[in-house]
Amino acid sequence: MIEKCKLAYMVSHPIQYQAPMLRRLAQEPDIDLKVFFWSDLGVREYVDQGFGGVRVKWDIPLLEGYEHEFLPIIRSSGEQGFSSPINRGFYRALKNGKFDALWLHGYWSLNSLLAMTAAKALGIPVLQRTDGTLIDRPRSGFKRRGKRLFFSVLRHLIDGVLPVGKLNQEYWEHYLGRDFPSFLAPYAVDNEYFQKSSITASRNREELRRQLNLDAGRPVILYASKLMERKRCIDLINAYLAMRPGTDGQRPYLLIVGDGTERSACEARVKAVGDANVRFLGFQNQSRLPEFYDLCDFFVLPSVHEPFALIVNEVMNAGRAVVVSDEVGCQPDLVTDGFNGKVYPARDVGALRTALEELVSDPEQTRLMGQRGLEIIKGWSFEEDIRAARKALHHVAGLPLTAVTSVPNLPETVIPESQTQIA
Repeated sequence: MIEKCKLAYMVSHPIQYQAPMLRRLAQEPDIDLKVFFWSDLGVREYVDQGFGGVRVKWDIPLLEGYEHEFLPIIRSSGEQGFSSPINRGFYRALKNGKFDALWLHGYWSLNSLLAMTAAKALGIPVLQRTDGTLIDRPRSGFKRRGKRLFFSVLRHLIDGVLPVGKLNQEYWEHYLGRDFPSFLAPYAVDNEYFQKSSITASRNREELRRQLNLDAGRPVILYASKLMERKRCIDLINAYLAMRPGTDGQRPYLLIVGDGTERSACEARVKAVGDANVRFLGFQNQSRLPEFYDLCDFFVLPSVHEPFALIVNEVMNAGRAVVVSDEVGCQPDLVTDGFNGKVYPARDVGALRTALEELVSDPEQTRLMGQRGLEIIKGWSFEEDIRAARKALHHVAGLPLTAVTSVPNLPETVIPESQTQIA
């Protein structure tokens, strides 16, 4: 009989990106997983301020395939923040479950501190995972010193970290030191789901073009994210409007999927020049997004201060080239300029325009970039997360060595010299 490692996983609420990974982890025969949530946000309908007050209820299963429990709430403002919600029952849940380890997602909330303190009192080792990077907003000297002090305390409350990528690894090393136990667990999406969804979407591609009234054969550029200031959709719009028309005198289509506080400003900019080739499609639920990934020729994310951007993973699973700023956290791991997409300096509208023009002018090279991206993302999956979790659990909780497979370094992009430049 297999001796199981009892693992508690705690996170603020059911998250569409995490549910598939939790289902995969729960399938491991020697890991007994139980997930604890502090809120049912995401399962029920809620108002998402990041989407500009749109009411959101995800249309994919978030609670299936793993054991879970919602901890009792003491108080909640209805939003996620340092002191909302505040829950109770951390000590009881960890003690009654007789857990061997706690995997905690996020550290900067009162609930996170309560969870870590309870685990410490019970002698349960804590693994921490989050997506912070050193690409961040400017902070005052006082705030930087305060953050240093906080991490000096945090270092004694956790036993290991699970970096999601290269920039996140640099973040942990900066604050905790290179000697702190670290186990690379790439931020991944359900690759199988998105690849299958892309195949399904391709069968209905022309019908979607007709529904959106898009001329056959004209290229499509896609933006899909919240319309908020740091996502810099306005930079993409300005770069697009500055593009030179093609040989037919027309620009490609620009589809903008998403909603948020910056939507009115973005729409006003387009209206001012009267460009009918930019379409604002509003919020689209998770199950529909693969249709738009398949429809586009390439995807653009012009964000600043972006911790990771899992939507890039999703688009790469559709075999599409991607354009990202150098402040998108996943870029060092997933996007190599000239190989599977384009990377440009954040906020540099001229450089972004050049990237758009280069991809539009060479559709075959753009297609090849998308295929290279698909090969890259195949090695960036939940399987790497499982291996990292096993190695971490062996280190902090004594998971038998026989159950631990070797954990590779983060996948490196091998770029043939002949393919380093766009033709």
